[in-house]
Amino acid sequence: MLFVAVCSDKPGMLDTRVSNRPTHVAWMEGTGGAVKLAGPFLDDTGQNPIGSMLIVEAADLAAAKAMLAEDPYAKLGIFASVDVKPWRVGIGKLG
Repeated sequence: MLFVAVCSDKPGMLDTRVSNRPTHVAWMEGTGGAVKLAGPFLDDTGQNPIGSMLIVEAADLAAAKAMLAEDPYAKLGIFASVDVKPWRVGIGKLG
């Protein structure tokens, strides 16, 4: 089952986010393909990340939330909120 996670950064977390991006990317790459699609939300200038959106595959909502809790950004406390919902492709395709 697919889930979409919408993660909003706390104010003032840009430096922490940027300096820890390699660890975050390595975590996503190490999920065995469970992270299907991911990328940052950007500020109004289109330059600075202010959150993340991930589409993940997991057995159920609890498993998706458990996996997302292992994201280094989550462990570092970068996110003010993380909203996870079941999701399916309506138009287009993943991968």
